[in-house]
Amino acid sequence: MTDIKLSAAQLAALPYRRNVGAVLFNANGLVLVARRAGFGTAEAPGGWQLPQGGIDADENPRSAIFRELQEEIGTANAEIIGEYPEWLQYDLPEELIGKAFKGKYRGQLQLWFALRFLGADADIRLDLDPHPEFDAWRWVEIGKLPALAVGFKRPIYEALAHAFKVYASIG
Repeated sequence: MTDIKLSAAQLAALPYRRNVGAVLFNANGLVLVARRAGFGTAEAPGGWQLPQGGIDADENPRSAIFRELQEEIGTANAEIIGEYPEWLQYDLPEELIGKAFKGKYRGQLQLWFALRFLGADADIRLDLDPHPEFDAWRWVEIGKLPALAVGFKRPIYEALAHAFKVYASIG
């Protein structure tokens, strides 16, 4: 990452990056989380996250979520079963401003989907992208999501865990 120093006025002028996120449930009601490549150990708090990614200029959010799943976990074999009722946003912490997103954004504005995974665990392939974002994945109970998230994303994961817990019991 390149460091870009921004003034307060420049920071205030930065937009939020439009983004989609997936809370992907398996048949047992567990949620897929993946560890950022090169980030800590299997149990490192904050190293795990839900699949998510930017929305292309000509793309609608529902198309974007399936593209992101394919890119990040190697499969889009899923169906949308729910949608968070509003866009959620977070600001990057000060130490990441000017580094993350090539300095173009102050944070992300996200639309989140609950999805049912229709494939088998063997379909999840983190090694298909030449520059994989993740190096490990696992299924967890939805209530454990907030504790796994980095601090600045924790409020979003708390909202998702609360709103989407109903899908954990739908087989």
